[in-house]
Amino acid sequence: MTLANELKSIVGEDFVITRRDQMMQYLLDETPQAVKPVPADEVLVAKPSCSAEVSDLLKLANRTRTPVYPRGGGTSTVGGPIPTTNGIVLSLERMDRLIEIDMDNLMVVAEAGVTMETMLRAVEGKGLLFPPHPGDEGAQVGGVVACNAGGSRAVKYGIVRNYVKGLEVVLATGEMVSMGGKLLKNNTGLDLMHLMIGSEGTLGIITRAVFRLYPMPAVTAVLLVSFGDRRTAVAAVPRVLQSGILPLAVEYVERDIIDISAHHLGMSWPAKRGDAHLIFTVDGRSEDEVYALCEQIAAACDASGSVDTLFAETKQEQDTILRIRNELYGALMGDLAESLDLAVPPAKVADFLDAVERIAREYGSRIPNYGHAADGNLHPHLMMDLQQRGILWEVKDAIYEEGARLGGTVTAEHGVGRSRRIYFNRYTDATSRRLMRGIKDLFDPNGILNPGAAIE
Repeated sequence: MTLANELKSIVGEDFVITRRDQMMQYLLDETPQAVKPVPADEVLVAKPSCSAEVSDLLKLANRTRTPVYPRGGGTSTVGGPIPTTNGIVLSLERMDRLIEIDMDNLMVVAEAGVTMETMLRAVEGKGLLFPPHPGDEGAQVGGVVACNAGGSRAVKYGIVRNYVKGLEVVLATGEMVSMGGKLLKNNTGLDLMHLMIGSEGTLGIITRAVFRLYPMPAVTAVLLVSFGDRRTAVAAVPRVLQSGILPLAVEYVERDIIDISAHHLGMSWPAKRGDAHLIFTVDGRSEDEVYALCEQIAAACDASGSVDTLFAETKQEQDTILRIRNELYGALMGDLAESLDLAVPPAKVADFLDAVERIAREYGSRIPNYGHAADGNLHPHLMMDLQQRGILWEVKDAIYEEGARLGGTVTAEHGVGRSRRIYFNRYTDATSRRLMRGIKDLFDPNGILNPGAAIE
């Protein structure tokens, strides 16, 4: 029996794709074209409907030494789910049941194929909050956990890892393991669950997740503060945090870049003064509380040299600012060679921004840069002119070297995937890499799970 037929016997005739022209959407993700990995020639796509089918599929793959590439919503920007050797793309899209919203325990239980949009809508419909809210709502639960997604709210609420309380995982051998549960405290043995979070599909297939929820804040507001220059803007962030205020999010953008996004959307950026801007999102239990917090933030920024402050009172005003900010990646995509995802200590953000600007001048290019100012996560955008001039990798090397010099890391929220593995190897010490490889070998002795991604 052929591999395709064996897969059909597991997941059903209609849920195995063998024709290349019908599977193209499963061979790509949102990685910019200049660094997008090339998918292999001989690939099958299988779509199991339950954990038992995932288990049977992995038993088959493990027995035949066939690589398996787990796939969620395809929103990776680092080539994470792209099958670079012949094998099976395991799409979890049919495992899309939102199993439970547990109001008493403030937990939600969802299968891996549930999209963030579906889960957030259901949770918020119950007056509850999933705090991390990663940016792309087309992402699926399993991928969000496997990549330990971040987002703009990390400064106050942390990242996805902080909210995962339980997982169901199918190992490469086909064994099913339950990790954690509806528990707020669990100190039993080694924490296998947290090994899975951020493992990028290399240790097991996440089939179900339990997330902790919180009550929805009654009021949110957006404050747009403008500064004459970058250093003044970035220096205001620690001043705000040191005052005891913890905003939901603090985003840094520059006028020339944000104007591109606004034009892309046919909108107008509301700030008319200043070249550097901070976007504060604040939440609270009442309008009075939120307004008082915004006044304190404005006062701290004014003391730091801000030139203008806009308080977005209506939902429409808030949505305008946040939509223009959130569309930056899409607005730049047409001329984008690669978007990086470095993090440096928050106190080093200004130094890193200056270093990137210096590198841009040295190479006669423009490197748009924006990010999450309070948690040190920045996104330098390398444009196509660097690729066309044959210096893309040289410029990347220079930027990563500056990030490392400042005590930073290769990736803060997008993961290593395939496109950043060379830098993971370069800036991760040999002992750490050996330990990670040992863990990989223990969970996946035949190396079938997402080979070529994350861990060498």
